[in-house]
Amino acid sequence: MPQSPLIVIGASAGGIPALQKLCSQLPPDFPAPILIVQHLQADHPSLLPEILGRSGPLPTRHPQHGEALQSGVIYLAPPNHHLLVEPGYVAVTKGPKENRSRPSIDALFRSAAYLYGPQAIGVVLTGMLDDGSSGLYNIKRRGGIAIVQDPLDAEFDSMPRSALEAVDVDYVVPLIDLAPLLNGLVRNMHEGRETNVMNDEELQRLEIEVGIAQQDSALKLGVTKLGVPSLLTCPECHGVLVQIKEGKTMRYRCHTGHAYTGNVLLSEVSKSVEDKAYQMLRAMEEEAILLRTLGEQCKEAGQLDQAQALFTKADEVLTTSESIRDLALGQERLSVEKVVQATADD
Repeated sequence: MPQSPLIVIGASAGGIPALQKLCSQLPPDFPAPILIVQHLQADHPSLLPEILGRSGPLPTRHPQHGEALQSGVIYLAPPNHHLLVEPGYVAVTKGPKENRSRPSIDALFRSAAYLYGPQAIGVVLTGMLDDGSSGLYNIKRRGGIAIVQDPLDAEFDSMPRSALEAVDVDYVVPLIDLAPLLNGLVRNMHEGRETNVMNDEELQRLEIEVGIAQQDSALKLGVTKLGVPSLLTCPECHGVLVQIKEGKTMRYRCHTGHAYTGNVLLSEVSKSVEDKAYQMLRAMEEEAILLRTLGEQCKEAGQLDQAQALFTKADEVLTTSESIRDLALGQERLSVEKVVQATADD
């Protein structure tokens, strides 16, 4: 296990200005590598290295797979790739998406927890939903340090609040205090710091999930051993999801490797209801169009009774489709926060 500290940071919505502020406050002699996952659009080039590089004194870049880790360098996850840490170097992979995202904050944090243990420092910043909570939980269980941006200070407080609910964190700080905190921690972390409380079963699960992010076969690694089969299917590949109990929370992963927190899975399932409603609406409207087309053909052929029957049936189909239209228009993409807020408002 490496004896030098490593910092891993995760951010999503509102993350770019937060990272700019953090980078501007880091000293030029910062004595540890920093790896960052900022959720990005998969199909667009990222200017994040240039943006953050102009904000502070540390070199900032999208690393190549296998690039050596260096203190005082900021490594950013490239679009549509996971960023992981390996012994002495950075891994850039295209393992299965987690929470519909690649890069995944959880994937980076788990790799740091597995390899660095007590020398890992994980930081969850502003963002929606709860990517990062599982990874931060693993960092804490392996004896590392867990830091969360104060939700009251975050532009989007969902990720920080989720992390606070899932993890017994060490520090909750506003953004302005984060750089001094990190600088002090890495300069004062003593070698041999061992506070790991992860049991053998947890460590095996962590090893499997890190391997999945590294592009190894989830099925061969033993993904089905991570938990019990659920009655739910993966929104991405429709494989059966294994239910994984982790601390206070429940997560899900399918045998091809896609992973979801319960909150993200709820969002995806509720979205699929709207998608399916529009598919049904489309099919019913196509049915009505075809009935009318056939009716017009019968009318032109002088088959008036048949034509009227087809026209009547088309009208019935369109009338029925209105309820499906109402379902599609009224369906919203749910999250735990939305449901709780709606209940509170009632």
